[in-house]
Amino acid sequence: LGVGFFRGSAAASAAFFGSPAIGESEGNGMKIEYFGHSCVRLTVEDGTRILIDPYDGIGYPMPRLRAEIVLCTHGHFDHHYLEGVEGAREVIEKVGSYDRGPVHIEGIAAFHDDVGGAKRGRDIVFVIEDGSARVCHMGDIGELPRADLLRAIGKVDLLFVPVGGTYTVDAEGALAYIEAVRPRVAMAIHYSCSGCSLDIAGIESLCKLAGNRCARLNVSSFDTDLLPRYAGKVLVAERRTDAGE
Repeated sequence: LGVGFFRGSAAASAAFFGSPAIGESEGNGMKIEYFGHSCVRLTVEDGTRILIDPYDGIGYPMPRLRAEIVLCTHGHFDHHYLEGVEGAREVIEKVGSYDRGPVHIEGIAAFHDDVGGAKRGRDIVFVIEDGSARVCHMGDIGELPRADLLRAIGKVDLLFVPVGGTYTVDAEGALAYIEAVRPRVAMAIHYSCSGCSLDIAGIESLCKLAGNRCARLNVSSFDTDLLPRYAGKVLVAERRTDAGE
């Protein structure tokens, strides 16, 4: 397929690009953890944990997670499992601007389908910025890129984009967003993997289309201070199966 997969150790992954392994961080950036499906947790410098799209009912379980702030891109069961989260003091599930200590969160209106929400309703695209990094989570984006949405997203260091199709954009649509947003690094979410019971595609189509831009990591967490070393890549991270910190 001509795909730049990492299948060995972190050191072997680094050797592929001639740079340090992605797990070898100095810990100066935003911490990223991937828990499968569309669920990611961001930890900012002051220790605040922001969990995005906790899930249930997809065939494999989400570990019981702790976070102070929860972002839900829409209300479907696989993005809104609040019962699986401990310690949350706030849930953000509406479009708007939110300043929470050192973190600025922007919720941007979008659609879950390509017919203006008529089939699956609305989606919220979240942009989160803490001074060290600016990341964007596309949720279950179903529409193709449009100028006003791209302007609202702006320049980002890390773009989380769904690739599985059926309920979201597919691999081709995901690449359209990557090419339109032009993030420093992109990361695939919302695709079928071992144990998934949803009718969505796996990661293979994306990697075939992306060619040597696609990089499979053997880690489920990393810090954004390492992203410049992986500029232009589309990351496929391991799924974290424990609750982490």
